[in-house]
Amino acid sequence: MIRDGSEGWDDYAPFYDWENAQTVRRRDVPFWQRLAAAADGPVLELGCGTGRIALPVARQGVALTGIDRSAAMLSRARAKAARARLSARLRLVRGDIRDLPFRARRFRLVMAPYGVLQSLTRERDLVQTLSSVARVLDRGGRFGIDLVPELPNWSEYRGKQTLEGRLGRQTTVRLIESVRQDRVKKLTIFEQRYVAEGGPREAREHRFSLAFRTLSGPQLTRRLSRAGFAVDAVLGDYLGGPWTPRADVWMLLARRR
Repeated sequence: MIRDGSEGWDDYAPFYDWENAQTVRRRDVPFWQRLAAAADGPVLELGCGTGRIALPVARQGVALTGIDRSAAMLSRARAKAARARLSARLRLVRGDIRDLPFRARRFRLVMAPYGVLQSLTRERDLVQTLSSVARVLDRGGRFGIDLVPELPNWSEYRGKQTLEGRLGRQTTVRLIESVRQDRVKKLTIFEQRYVAEGGPREAREHRFSLAFRTLSGPQLTRRLSRAGFAVDAVLGDYLGGPWTPRADVWMLLARRR
């Protein structure tokens, strides 16, 4: 049975910002800010999560809608938007990216940051999502996609501590992780164990897993073409540099035909 890539994200929500602050950090944020500023119209972010991209984009004055299936992720995004006084500019919707609940030709830009399309672990889910994006995007509007290219090459390991740091003033968190590959189904599965220590309670463990699908640029390009898109740029970094086989970022920019 193929794992549903939507599983695990509610449990991940308390640790998502903590982990990303140590891994991807904010290095992709300026790229999406530039792309959104140039869109000249409403922007949609797929899988907006806790607002890691959505909030900095909205701070620029961009009218942005973020959609996510995880209620726990969106709760954190809404709280951050309220603290930043961005609630009027930033619309956060709980929904399914395979069937976007928006009227046709609503957006000038759709953003799919940081491998969100790779959480679609079934082929039919990806096909439905691309069709749904094509429906809500203006003709000539842009679709920006960030793939994680090294997923096929992740080393399998078990019970490895990969991160440690502070979460709040009193709590120390350790991430103990196992990674396995299902090469037949082209899935990479991360078994996560967060151990939180300190504070008013004793050590607590939080376990969940996340699954991602291996998807290459050429494979996605063919699917985009069938869905009514034309890829006009393939980038290898967040500064707009060209893609090379050694690039650790794989960005596709497509236009709705």
